[in-house]
Amino acid sequence: MTHRSLFASVVLLAAVTGAHADDVADFYKSKTFTIVVGHEVGTGFDIYSRVLARHIGRHIPGNPSVVVQNMVGASGVTPANWLYNVAPKDGSVIMTFVHTAALEPIFGNGAARFDAAKLTWVGNMDEGVGICGVSPASGVGTFEDLLTKEVPFGSTGATGPLGKYALAVKNLLGAKIKLVAGYQGSASVKLAINRGEVHGICGLSMSSVTSQWRDEVQSGAFKVILQLSGRPHSALAGVKHVDRYAKTADDEQVFGLIFGAQALGRIYGSTPSIPAERRNALRAAFMATMSDPQFLSDAVKSQIDVNPMSGAEVEAFIARMASSSPEVVERARRATRAD
Repeated sequence: MTHRSLFASVVLLAAVTGAHADDVADFYKSKTFTIVVGHEVGTGFDIYSRVLARHIGRHIPGNPSVVVQNMVGASGVTPANWLYNVAPKDGSVIMTFVHTAALEPIFGNGAARFDAAKLTWVGNMDEGVGICGVSPASGVGTFEDLLTKEVPFGSTGATGPLGKYALAVKNLLGAKIKLVAGYQGSASVKLAINRGEVHGICGLSMSSVTSQWRDEVQSGAFKVILQLSGRPHSALAGVKHVDRYAKTADDEQVFGLIFGAQALGRIYGSTPSIPAERRNALRAAFMATMSDPQFLSDAVKSQIDVNPMSGAEVEAFIARMASSSPEVVERARRATRAD
C-alpha cells in the first residue's frame, strides 16, 4: 500500500468512526435512558443502580436523562425474560438482576426464556463476596455450630440467591438450615430477622453487609459466619471460606459454579442485537463512570463497594460458566434444589 493510499484509508476510518460517534450521540440525546432493577426498592441492587444513574448520563454520548425503574418477579427471572424478549432492542435500556437468574438457563430452568450468552453485557459494578450470617437468636457463634443446630434462614423464591446458597450450604456442607422462603428480597429478610421470624441468611453480598446491614453488624445484631465466594475478605479475618470444605476436585468445580458465580455481584446487561456502536458506547460509558471522581465520592457516601468488571469480562465469565460439564451442572443443580 502506498503512503497516499494508507493516508486515505486512515482518513476514511476516522470519518466513519466520527460518523458512528455522531450517530450514537444523536440517538441518545433524544432518549430517556432507563436502568431497570430486577429487585425491590431498598435492596443493594436498587442502591447501586441509583448511584449509577446519577452519573452515567455524563459519559453516554448525547448525555441522555437517566431514570431507574424496579421490576420484580421469580428472583430476577421474570425481569430477565422481559429484557430478552420484550424490552426495546436499541440500547436505551439496561438492567441489573442477580447473577443466579443469569445462570438459570444453564441449570435447565424452563421458566428462564432467555440465553444469557446472547444478552449484551455492559459491566459489573462489584465483584461480589457472598456470605452467610446469623442473628444472636440463632444460638450460633460459628459455622461449625450450624452443623449441629437447626436454624431458620430467610430467602426469596426458589431461583433466588438467598435460597440457592442456603440450600447449597445445607446439601453440600451439611448445615442444618431450615429454609423459610417467600420474602421479596434481602431487605425483607432483614426485617424478618429483626422481628425474630428467621435467624439467618445466606447469599448476602459483603457490599450489602457493609452498607444496609452496617448498623446490625456494629451492634452485634448480625454476625457473618461463612464466606461463600471471591478471595477471602480483609474485613472477615477468622471467618472460614466455603472453599475450605471442598474435599475433591469435583467439589471445587461444583463450588465454583455455585458460589464462585457471585463474583458477578452487580451485573448490568442490555438486550440482544443492539447496534455494535451503541454497545461499545455503553461499555465505555460504564467503565468511565466507575473511575469518575464524582461517582466514587457518591459511592463512598452511599456506602457501596466498587470493584468493576468490563462488559467483555462479564461476557467471558458467563461463557465459562456455561461451558461447565453436564456432570458438574447436574450435581450443582441437585445441591440447590429444595427437594
